[in-house]
Amino acid sequence: MIRPARPADAPRICEIYNHYVRETVITFEEVPVEADEMARRIRDVLALAPWLVTEENGTIAGYAYATPWKRRSAYRFAMESTIYMAVESSGRGIGGKLYSALMIELRTRDIHCAIGGVALPNPRSIRLHERLGFQKIGQFREVGWKFGKWVDVGYWELLM
Repeated sequence: MIRPARPADAPRICEIYNHYVRETVITFEEVPVEADEMARRIRDVLALAPWLVTEENGTIAGYAYATPWKRRSAYRFAMESTIYMAVESSGRGIGGKLYSALMIELRTRDIHCAIGGVALPNPRSIRLHERLGFQKIGQFREVGWKFGKWVDVGYWELLM
């Protein structure tokens, strides 16, 4: 089941996200996020854009959301899309359905393009983006520093 996120989902979303904060370079956040902060982020995103969750057996298995690409008015038709899946739910096609639902929601909001940033290497995320029609448009080299190493970030774009 895919549904809009609610601030009350914050504790489970933190469980999913904080794994990536603590264990990977997939996010450049370095300190785990508390539930009250995540609830604030959910409210802030929902005021502007979609935030969806997918559930399996009543438990959130992943989430995806979009945020404005930049604040200048000329960017108002561009959104940055994000997806995180619980480790135990990864690799089973659930994320593809969730991310696809996010793209459908963005189209209903007259968004012209979605931009996905991917900390590299991340072959699963690249496959997901490209399976949905995103095309690689660029790469920043050594733009992030986490766990004692430099990390590149690639960008994929989907024109709606």
